[in-house]
Amino acid sequence: MNFKEATISDAPIIHKLMIKAFSEYKNDKMPSSALEETESNIAKALSQEGEKALIAYESDEPVAMVRFKIEQYKMNFYRLSVNPLYQGKGVGKHLLKSLEIYAKNKGVSEIICKVRMNIKRNVSLYKDIGYFIFDNYTIDKPNNESLHIVSMKKFI
Repeated sequence: MNFKEATISDAPIIHKLMIKAFSEYKNDKMPSSALEETESNIAKALSQEGEKALIAYESDEPVAMVRFKIEQYKMNFYRLSVNPLYQGKGVGKHLLKSLEIYAKNKGVSEIICKVRMNIKRNVSLYKDIGYFIFDNYTIDKPNNESLHIVSMKKFI
């Protein structure tokens, strides 16, 4: 597996991977806002908003991606997306390890992500590779539902 830092021209790849990965949540009471993002939103974030992305390739096929921003010594990552055909095979962990190497090379010492607390497998994935919960909060949605979020962190 190899990894490539994305460019603006990779916005369609990033979008496709994200929609595939997040489509499992489309029928949830509170579907992920990732499903509402467009290629142009992603391209704008990459070109104008300081966002970056790392794409994982297996035999030249994009299989996973993660989006992130770096501010001083902190990296916030989000929208980690693994093609459903590759989920459960260590691709996400491998991508995060590559992200950590990238972060270290950029002088980052702290990596942060936010996760829906009810998606236990995602919380477990991050815990398994050294992340810990340092905060939690609730978002009240317009449909009178509450979304519980945990913030997770890892020092590298």
